[in-house]
Amino acid sequence: MPTNHLNIAFIRRGFSPSGGAEAYLKRLARGVVDAGHKAQLFTTNDWPRGEWPFGDISGFGAASPLQFADAVERVRAGASVDVLMSLERVWSCDVYRAGDGVHAAWMERRTGHDTAWHRLTTAFNRKHAAILRLEEALFRKGGAARVIANSAMVKHEITKFYGYPPELIEVVPSGVPVDQFRCNVEAREMERRALGLQREDIAVLFVGSGWKRKGLVHALRGIEKLDNPHLKLLVAGRGTPSRYRSRYAQFVGEVPNVAALYCASDIFVLPTLYDPFSNACLEALASGLPIITTRSNGFAETVEDGVHGSIIDAPNGGSVANAITLWMDAARRSEAFPLNVQRAARFDISINVARTLEILLQAASAASTSSKIRKT
Repeated sequence: MPTNHLNIAFIRRGFSPSGGAEAYLKRLARGVVDAGHKAQLFTTNDWPRGEWPFGDISGFGAASPLQFADAVERVRAGASVDVLMSLERVWSCDVYRAGDGVHAAWMERRTGHDTAWHRLTTAFNRKHAAILRLEEALFRKGGAARVIANSAMVKHEITKFYGYPPELIEVVPSGVPVDQFRCNVEAREMERRALGLQREDIAVLFVGSGWKRKGLVHALRGIEKLDNPHLKLLVAGRGTPSRYRSRYAQFVGEVPNVAALYCASDIFVLPTLYDPFSNACLEALASGLPIITTRSNGFAETVEDGVHGSIIDAPNGGSVANAITLWMDAARRSEAFPLNVQRAARFDISINVARTLEILLQAASAASTSSKIRKT
């Protein structure tokens, strides 16, 4: 059995400065290293070296999900690690964190929102086929020895679509450093001035990449339906603004200090078609903002409708407009603020790191025992 100080290899393909998975992985790695363990990263060449100050980093020139999975498999054979934890769909690993959800579930959900042409092209899309093949390897064929789901929704989907044993799935909600999202009055006024917001403006914030899946069009339609000159939609993240033009929208791009945006805003909206557990929603909760999102977001399991925000059944302009109208009331937002900050404390990153480390220690012990059995 390995010592209590593990040598952990994390796996994540690709890098985005505003990516929720990247932000979570770096927070997890910081907690792992601070606890006395070693952390290395298997990734693609586009992950900046300066964004991984926690240990060794191995980059691969893999252009596709399958090429990356193949590269990891080759490196894994000679890697000297106690436990391999993947945040990416690969052929095999000791612990797989299903932070991206279940692709088969997303494909099923998107069907009702796609045109007939999009459904046809999707059916023959090689990338989708590759991701589904990797999910099959992890879940149905047992490539993942253990699985961490960040919501009960994702755990249910894994068992529903692939028959993976539920007893091997641990639900560990995502975590954020809640203290980093505190905001005082002076900072709020400064950030609002920087964004050109007037005192009477109500700033509705949308944060995310992959704007189609995250439901940006529904956020825009909701704002436009209300037609209130004091409503401003701030859009942060990676996307193509020219496809979402609106006189109510202000596109700010990929922002390094996203906490400043939460500080300047009044309401957070993410009418997502599918999200296993939105880190952005959790960050907004820690900032005290009321959250408007859908039941297709695993985050919705953590809050109460009408108390911490609004949970809508179907994302569309009308449902979003109704929810925004509810939270335009300043008194209602003031009442929700301390409740949201208090609820967010349950999801501090330290809690997530502690539980994840417990699972990694168990997995390392199981891997060591299995190795000894094979040698005998």
